[in-house]
Amino acid sequence: MRQIPLALLAPPTHSFDNFLPGANAEALAYLQALTPGGPPVLLWGPAGSGKTHLLHALAERWQAAGHRVAWYDADTALPWELPAHESLLLLDDCQRFDAGQQHAAFALFVASAGQGYTVVATADAPAIDLALREDLRTRLGWGPSFALGPLREAEMRAVLRREADRRGLLLGEDVLSYLLTRFERNLKGLMALLERLDEFAMASKRALTLPLLKAMLADEAGEPGEGGKETNDPDPIL
Repeated sequence: MRQIPLALLAPPTHSFDNFLPGANAEALAYLQALTPGGPPVLLWGPAGSGKTHLLHALAERWQAAGHRVAWYDADTALPWELPAHESLLLLDDCQRFDAGQQHAAFALFVASAGQGYTVVATADAPAIDLALREDLRTRLGWGPSFALGPLREAEMRAVLRREADRRGLLLGEDVLSYLLTRFERNLKGLMALLERLDEFAMASKRALTLPLLKAMLADEAGEPGEGGKETNDPDPIL
């Protein structure tokens, strides 16, 4: 039986300071300068391009400045109501909204118009290509729109290494290369994989090595006999 470690390390915060912009510097600069009452903003791009990270960072920045924030996504139960005195409305992954949520999102646009609210939304495509009701698509596409792209390999390596350092992990180049060549280069997915690897290393009391990564993947896949210590992994965690 493998020991299950306690989650002693707080999850990483999503801030502007730890967002590596890559080709997304224009969107980052715009959000950092955003003030209440501006036109709606749409951030669009593939999964892992940093859209939700930027929403969290924006929420953190505005809350620290004394503003209130409301967050709506496909997992937010209806009804969606415009809370009193909110200055920032965040709509995450609009492409996932069902018919009722699309109606609620449009109603938020209507109710907040001219009231000093700012709407920032994310989606996986530009507004014109979203399979949403026409009035909501029009509102999403009315203001500035920024296409976000995934990080390049060198930037992805930097982010993963920074997270490993935060966790106190020694992340070798062989493990990094394996992660980036064998898995989809989706930063959110790779960060989750690194978290599982950290927990597996702690539970196994072993160093973070390539054989350990392979053992964890075999363990997750339920392959018999693959979860134990491999003979070519001589580095226990002391």
